[in-house]
Amino acid sequence: MMNDVYEKFLKSSEEFIFAENKPEKSDIIFVPGNGYPQMAEKAAELFKKGMADWILPSGKYSVVNGKFSGVLEKSNVYNKEYGTEWEFLRDVLIKNGVPDQKILKEDQATFTYENAIYSRQVTDHAELEIERAILCCKSYHARRCLMYYQLLYPETEFYVVPVNADGITRENWRKNEEGIDAVTGELSRIVKQFSLMLER
Repeated sequence: MMNDVYEKFLKSSEEFIFAENKPEKSDIIFVPGNGYPQMAEKAAELFKKGMADWILPSGKYSVVNGKFSGVLEKSNVYNKEYGTEWEFLRDVLIKNGVPDQKILKEDQATFTYENAIYSRQVTDHAELEIERAILCCKSYHARRCLMYYQLLYPETEFYVVPVNADGITRENWRKNEEGIDAVTGELSRIVKQFSLMLER
């Protein structure tokens, strides 16, 4: 009986954290800041299929590190000196066939909530009405990312397209300590961060 309850808890946690949708034609593709190229590569793929008119990568660098901590994969392909996550993600998009004039700029955010806040400022400044949006993010980061963007774009319909960037997936997260830590860490951050935000 206890095993059944625990299994249900794990399954419901998994369903919650690993948010995912089939993308539909949207106004924009959001790519929250990071040092992995896979999310921007996926965004470029969707853009070239005609899934959106604009892409907005967002990010300065991690507030923890105080600087762009470098390209975490495919550094032989994306091998420039990047000052910000935005510069890196822009380079990934351009090298994957996205026209520079279709890439919006947000290079001030230092954590996920700021990605959403400053992205909203950018789209408002550009006078873009965002009715539908695609969100390309790391697989186990999907729910928290979606919740932040939904806070800033309450009228927007989002389609989450998660990407496996560092090996932790819906299928394997329970099988090693790194995956368990990543998913339970996301659950903890959602509870703590959103409870504080909703109290304000």
